[in-house]
Amino acid sequence: MDVDDLTLFLRIARLGSISAAARDLGGTPAGASARLASFERKLGARLIHRTTRQATPTEDGLALLPHAEHVLDAVAAARAALGRQGAVLRGTLRVAAPSSFGRLHIVPGLPEFCARHPGLRLDLRLSDSMVDLVEGAFDLAVRYAELGDTSFVARRLAPDRRALVASPGYLARHGRPETPDDLAGHACLVVGTLDLWTFQGRDGRPVECRVTPTLRINDGEAVRDAACAGLGIALMATWCAAEQIRSGALVPVLGAHPLVSTQTLWALYPSSRDLAPKVRVFIDWLVARFGPEPYWDQGLGLAAAAPGRSPPAAG
Repeated sequence: MDVDDLTLFLRIARLGSISAAARDLGGTPAGASARLASFERKLGARLIHRTTRQATPTEDGLALLPHAEHVLDAVAAARAALGRQGAVLRGTLRVAAPSSFGRLHIVPGLPEFCARHPGLRLDLRLSDSMVDLVEGAFDLAVRYAELGDTSFVARRLAPDRRALVASPGYLARHGRPETPDDLAGHACLVVGTLDLWTFQGRDGRPVECRVTPTLRINDGEAVRDAACAGLGIALMATWCAAEQIRSGALVPVLGAHPLVSTQTLWALYPSSRDLAPKVRVFIDWLVARFGPEPYWDQGLGLAAAAPGRSPPAAG
């Protein structure tokens, strides 16, 4: 079987469109359709059911899919083993990442990455929704969470530290809380549904504090800006608020009561087999850019968050 034929078939099956697969691979819809038809004639089987709106695998196509993935992964691994890492990487790399984190910490570094790998096209999907890596045909995702799906492989990128912050103006008007219980008398700003704030108690055990938010916004940058405007106390990821903490627009509160952190930044990819070279170079770039002590945390002088339970990284 021709590797290019398998690559085209796999992209069509994942993207559900001959036109989208053609664009992804740098070809034309007509050329992709003709190549697929030729591949099907060689095999003596119809692999893709075509309609005007979508292209879906037939029963024979579904049977071929795992074998096609295995062959392409093996080819990529063989090329890497032969020292092809230094060769120009080509094709499209599809990456999913959280919106705010992607804007603040991935996009600014892309000129460096793209200069290193000019043959790669990058398709970056920024969304706070949990995308399906397989159905969306993503090569990898950046996520900050506790990972529960062991069918994926994760590589740790960096700690995802949190801090309670408020503006100097808010604290001048309302006073500074001394204990987590004092938060009941303060305006609290919440990102999405994250209204359960967990601190390390004096005996080392976690102390949970569920706050009643005066303002809830489903966007971390918006909550950060609301805190800067003096609307209340917010629990923020340091990657989102580090610049404002350094400038003094936000100041830490309850520093004597470290937060318990259960989140980590991960690179997640939907295969336990050897990585394609284009995926490996992007993950290696992320690791070098963020870890082990991310640049946004350096010099903040915050109390280290107590670690929570996190899943082991693989890969």
